[in-house]
Amino acid sequence: MVSIGYFLSCEEFGPRELVRQAQMAEEAGFQRLWISDHFHPWMDAQGQSPFVWSVIGALSEATSLPVGTAVTCPTFRMHPAIVAHAAATAAVQLEGRFTLGVGSGEALNEHILGQHWPPPGERLARLEEAVGIIRRLHTGKRTTHHGTYYRVDDARLYTVPEQPVPISVSAFGPKAVELAARVGDAFCTPSPSRELVDRYRDAGGGQRTVQGGMKVCWAPTEQEGLDQAHRLWANELLPGQIPSTLTRQKDFAAAASLVSRDAVADQMVCGPDAEQHRARVRGYVDAGFDEVYVQQIGSRHEEFFRVYADEVLPAFHGA
Repeated sequence: MVSIGYFLSCEEFGPRELVRQAQMAEEAGFQRLWISDHFHPWMDAQGQSPFVWSVIGALSEATSLPVGTAVTCPTFRMHPAIVAHAAATAAVQLEGRFTLGVGSGEALNEHILGQHWPPPGERLARLEEAVGIIRRLHTGKRTTHHGTYYRVDDARLYTVPEQPVPISVSAFGPKAVELAARVGDAFCTPSPSRELVDRYRDAGGGQRTVQGGMKVCWAPTEQEGLDQAHRLWANELLPGQIPSTLTRQKDFAAAASLVSRDAVADQMVCGPDAEQHRARVRGYVDAGFDEVYVQQIGSRHEEFFRVYADEVLPAFHGA
C-alpha cells in the first residue's frame, strides 16, 4: 500500500505558513509530511529558509502526522552530534513519528562556515561516519568517537525517544544507493526510477521503505502553473554535480535560465487536470515506491488541497 504525503518547502515559505500548509494537508487526507532542511533557498525567487528544527517543533503541536526531513546534511554546517541531539528531541516531540532523512549535502548550504567542499566520495564517507555517530548517541549511552572526520568526547543524550530514530538516506547514484542500503532504514530519491529502487533492494535494502518526492503546480490553467514552476523551480532540472557544487543563488538562477519551459513541463505536472496529477503519482507507485510526497509550487494551496482531497488521493486509498 502506497502512502501519500505532503512535502513542505522551506525554500519557499516561512515557518507559520509551513505549519498552516501542514494542517491543510492533514485535513485533505495526506498521511505524512516531509520538510526540507536548507540554510539558503536555491534561488532568490523562492525567497525563504527558516530553521527546520524550530518548524518541526511547531508541527509536533499542530498536526498528528509523521514528519521527516528531506533531507538534513549531518556533515558540515552541523556536526553529527548536534544533528543527533536535534533529531532525538524531534522524535520525542512527535511521540515517535519522526524520521531523520539524511544526505551528503550541497555546497549551497554547507559552504557557509568556510570549510573545503570535498568531492563526492569523501562526502559519502563523511555521511557514513556521521550516521554511525548519530545511531550511537540515540542509544542514550555515553559516546566517544575518534574517527576519520569527526570527534565526539564523552557525549550523552539524555532526551531520547523510546525507539531509535529511523534514518532515511538520500541517494541519486549507484555508490550512494549502496550506502543507503548499507546504513539506512529507508531510501529516498526524487526520481521515479525503478532502476534505483531495484538497485537499492538488491544491494541489501530488501523490503525497507522507499520514499520519493515530486513537485507539481496546480493552477486554473496549464500556462499559469508552468509559469510558476519554471520561475521558481527550474533549478530542479539542473544535471550532474551542478546542484551540489554551486554556492550562490544568482548562479543557480543563471544556470536555471538555460532550462526550457518544455523540460519543466515534462518533469512537473502543471495545471488543473487531476488525471495528470494522478498519473504522476502512479509513476512512483509503479516504480515500487512505498511513500510519495507531493509539493505544491507557489500559491493556490487551498485549491490544490481541495483537488487532491476530492480527485487524487482517493485513487490511491488501498493502492
